[in-house]
Amino acid sequence: MSTAVRPVVVFVLGGPGAGKGTQCEKIVDEFGFVHFSAGDLLREERKSGSSDGDLIQSYIQNGKIVPVEITINLIKKAMEKSERKRFVIDGFPRNEDNYEGWQRHMQGVVDVKFVLYLDCPDEVCLERAMKRGQGRSDDNMETFRKRLRIHTDETMPIIETYKQLGLLRVVSSVPSAEEVFQEVKKLFEAL
Repeated sequence: MSTAVRPVVVFVLGGPGAGKGTQCEKIVDEFGFVHFSAGDLLREERKSGSSDGDLIQSYIQNGKIVPVEITINLIKKAMEKSERKRFVIDGFPRNEDNYEGWQRHMQGVVDVKFVLYLDCPDEVCLERAMKRGQGRSDDNMETFRKRLRIHTDETMPIIETYKQLGLLRVVSSVPSAEEVFQEVKKLFEAL
């Protein structure tokens, strides 16, 4: 299959509260990409009553990363349902297992253009996550600290892997969402 017909993927990574969802919404509005949040797909599956729902619930509640096969299967199903073939996927891959699973199952199936890393200090992430905490069971202090630790210990090495592959694009997400998007926009205009 040639590159021209493969779906295009951009991963969006950053700490909890870095603004991944906000920037993805703006990318969708401006560039017509389809946005999938790995976390949202997992939360929807958890609520669906499927056989994986209880397992997903346990992982999310404990701030742990859900097994890669489950997450990739949900992303793949969502991609197959879409009529559009340009995707921003936020919150994935979050660790070495996610990265290796993606390579195993999706390499050659999709064209990963780059990884957008929204760089944001922990204290800013914490403030944002606590503000949005109404309605999301994983936006409490204990779960936030677990998610931040996972981000530091498990996701940062993946960021480094993408840097070594020449696929990493870093944007500070400290300024306002609109200012951040002005920088993000430049990356997508170059596609």
